[in-house]
Amino acid sequence: MISQQLRMLRTTRGLSLRALAAETGVSATLLSQIERGVTEPSLATLRSLAAFFGESVSSLFDDQHSPPVWVSRPGERSTITGPRGRLRYERLTPSNGQMEVLRGVLAPGESTSDELWAHPSLECAFVLTGTLTVELGGESRTVAVGEAITFDGRQAHRYRNETPETVEFIVSVTPPNP
Repeated sequence: MISQQLRMLRTTRGLSLRALAAETGVSATLLSQIERGVTEPSLATLRSLAAFFGESVSSLFDDQHSPPVWVSRPGERSTITGPRGRLRYERLTPSNGQMEVLRGVLAPGESTSDELWAHPSLECAFVLTGTLTVELGGESRTVAVGEAITFDGRQAHRYRNETPETVEFIVSVTPPNP
């Protein structure tokens, strides 16, 4: 879906890959690979491209022909790679512009990003395995297996794994935001 959406946005504006690369700072080679479905872009790259086109990141996943019922199966899900390739989220929901549900896995010592960031959404994280540390509003909160944390995404935040075990969690964001 991303490859098709980006190609459509680029060609609708009459841009070549090189022209888009010059405008966004994303190499023409990488843009070509993304459009051909050879590689998946990082979240930082998606944010850059979405901002250039005046779109949300979630709109890049929009499927104009998404079915009224969606079954998310392992191995068939699209993914989003977090900043610096630290975290690969699996998309559990189709893009409909209303809600995004993602599955994340953090290895020991990993975090979702180097810095805290904020966005205008409601966010909820549910921990499936391990213990998740959520940096939120200048404080760290620990969320254990079976627990969930819900907060206003306009507060700067990020997720971390400060334990020796892998953490698996589900994040719901509404509305989806880059």
